[in-house]
Amino acid sequence: MRAPLRRAADRAVAALVRGLFGMVRLLGPDRAATLGAFLARSIGPLLPVQRTTLDNIRHAFPELPPAEHARIAREAWDNLGRTASEYVHLDRLWDFDPEAPRQGRIRIAPDVVERFLGLRDDGKPALFFAAHLANWELPAIAAAKHGLPAAVLYRTPNNPHVARDIMALRTESMGRLIPAGIEAPIRMMEALDQGLHVGMLIDQRFGRGPQVPFLGRPAFSNPLVAHLARRFDCPVHGARAIREADGGFRLELTEAVELPRDAKGRIDVAAATALMNRIVEGWVREHPGQWLWMHRRWR
Repeated sequence: MRAPLRRAADRAVAALVRGLFGMVRLLGPDRAATLGAFLARSIGPLLPVQRTTLDNIRHAFPELPPAEHARIAREAWDNLGRTASEYVHLDRLWDFDPEAPRQGRIRIAPDVVERFLGLRDDGKPALFFAAHLANWELPAIAAAKHGLPAAVLYRTPNNPHVARDIMALRTESMGRLIPAGIEAPIRMMEALDQGLHVGMLIDQRFGRGPQVPFLGRPAFSNPLVAHLARRFDCPVHGARAIREADGGFRLELTEAVELPRDAKGRIDVAAATALMNRIVEGWVREHPGQWLWMHRRWR
């Protein structure tokens, strides 16, 4: 009896989500983001997860007064609302044209463009790590829009109907999609064997990984990028988007990160994982209101 009820509930939720997606789509990306930000700022602080949000911020910035902690939390809710509302507009957000006389919504410095094109044209695999900052889908869109052969690890929603809708949205704007799960490392290795550029978000808790320092506390962290870099000995780059005050986005791509190696010259997985987390920590401290503080990173 439970299974049919669950399936019916999943279908009903999916229909509701589909309707909301349609309404948000009609608003256009700018009005949708403004509305999403307003709703998230208004509702988010009233939810139980606000306690986790403020606790995380207090531990990361103990030197700041409570008013500053609350401000960062408000900005984080604002960013989350904007990102959620932008999801159905992923195909419309990208307007970068290096030949355009005026900058658009997407801004990329010339040295970053040169680095990107070098990776695109060298015929070799590479790894990218990113974090839940600003609109974290944009680096993957950049790869698809400008011909970088890429595969991206993503988390599948529990509702199968919603998952199909999300998959359709992502497939139109991104490269190969690898669902998180027990087979994900194998699929990622296959992609690297084929010369693809493989990316994943590394800033959430991974209970089976090593504990490394992150924002002042030890945190269980995902070592998969380090393991793959050790196995394939390929370059590793950090990629991020920064939300700017006028509604645009600045995209950055680091130089290849020099990962620590052990006495035998192989990449040290724990030390490399710690280094990548230090880089992400620097990004978070630079723009704390654009990170996903709601996640229980240190539980």
